[in-house]
Amino acid sequence: MERIHKHNILVRPIFTEKGALSKEQNKYVFQVNKDASKIEIKKAIKDLFNVDAISVNTANYQGKKKRVGRFVGKRADWKKAVATLSEGSSINLVEEA
Repeated sequence: MERIHKHNILVRPIFTEKGALSKEQNKYVFQVNKDASKIEIKKAIKDLFNVDAISVNTANYQGKKKRVGRFVGKRADWKKAVATLSEGSSINLVEEA
């Protein structure tokens, strides 16, 4: 099995209303590589943001079926991770211009 590079584990942060409310509990939501394990996600967060994640919860999602006219397609399957950080830690995901 080929290992995933730490820069390819975290695909993007997910900004939702529920995720914004979770920041009060020190939880951050990311879309991650489908093949990444919880341990790899935890290490990637430590390396990229210099914060300790206490726990990582993951969920796999199936892509929705979409159609354009008579053609039927499917969005890609994806994986979501919710990382709980240690007390007093935070991540600045939005750079202020």
